[in-house]
Amino acid sequence: MDLKSITPDETLDVRGLSCPMPTLKTAKAMKSMAPGQILEVLGTDPGTKKDMPKLANKSGHEWLGFLDDEGFYRFYLRKGEGPKKETE
Repeated sequence: MDLKSITPDETLDVRGLSCPMPTLKTAKAMKSMAPGQILEVLGTDPGTKKDMPKLANKSGHEWLGFLDDEGFYRFYLRKGEGPKKETE
């Protein structure tokens, strides 16, 4: 998937915030979205590049990737059905 061709359903601007705020705000925003919708997150904290894929995996969302824009990052996540269930 070409990230530049994605049209997000919602955009969350967390530029200027540092860990853990970008991931907390992203998790909250994802809760209000429908499965299959795409969230674009604009951020400046370099640590978020590691945190966003972990958040997506842990929460049952699809990590689509990120783009390095001029002075900030664009992260893309697709809303999933929810957290992955542990099998017994």
